[in-house]
Amino acid sequence: MRLAGKTAIVTGASAGIGEAIAALFAREGANVVAVARRLDRLEQLAAAEKDAPGKIVPCRGDIGEPSTSRRMVDLAVTSFGRLDILVNNAGIMDDNTAVGDVSDEMIHDLLRVNTCGPLYAMREAVRAFLAQGDEGGSIINVASVGAVHQTAGVAYCASKAALVSATRSTAYMYLEQGIRCNAISPGGVLTDIPLVMPKADDFGFGRTSALLAHSPEMGMPEDIAHAALFLADDASKFINGVVLTCDGGWTSF
Repeated sequence: MRLAGKTAIVTGASAGIGEAIAALFAREGANVVAVARRLDRLEQLAAAEKDAPGKIVPCRGDIGEPSTSRRMVDLAVTSFGRLDILVNNAGIMDDNTAVGDVSDEMIHDLLRVNTCGPLYAMREAVRAFLAQGDEGGSIINVASVGAVHQTAGVAYCASKAALVSATRSTAYMYLEQGIRCNAISPGGVLTDIPLVMPKADDFGFGRTSALLAHSPEMGMPEDIAHAALFLADDASKFINGVVLTCDGGWTSF
C-alpha cells in the first residue's frame, strides 16, 4: 500500500474526481477526511469503502468559508494524530461568460470557491505540517487546463490561474521545510459538472467551443485520482512546484 500510515484531506469528495481520489487513497492505506457540502454523499462514500485499509471520515463544509479549513484540519489531527496530504479538489464551473458580460456574483462565487477556498486550506495545512516538525507534507491542487487555455469563461480561467500561481509560490516558500506543493491540470473529465453548471453564455461558448474540435475522448475521475496518488506518494518526493497536465494530449497543439 502506497499511503499506509498517512492521513489525507480531500475536498470536493462527494462526487467525481474528489470521490475517486478519496476512495483510491483509502484503498492505498491512507486515512481520509472527506470534505464536501453534501454529507449524505460523503456517508455513502465512507460506507462503500468501509473494508478499505484506510478509514474515510466525512466532514461537511463549504470550502469557501475559512472555518471549514480550520475544522477539517483539526478533525484530521484529532482523529488520526497528524496530517500528511491535502488535496484541494473542490471547485465550481462558470457559464463561459467573457469579461465584458461577467457579473459581480459570478466573479465572487468562482474566486471564493476555486481560489480563496484552496488558499484557506493550504494555510491551515501548512501550519499543521510545520507544527509536526518532521517530514513536511504534500499539497495537491486540482487546477485546470483552463488556467492557460481558454476552455471556460474569464472567472473560471482566472480562478484556476491564480491557483497555479499559489501552487508555485507555496512550493518555493516551504521547500526547505519539506513541504511539497504541486498541481494537476485536468482537461475534459466525465463528471456530473455539466449537470449542475449554469446554462452556457452564447457568446462565450461560441468562442470556447472552438477548442472542443481538438478534444480527445473524455477522461475518467480515476485517471486524475491516479495522478494525485503519484503526487501524494513518497515516490514523487523530488517533484515540487510542478503542474501535471492530464488531458489526453488536448492542449499539446
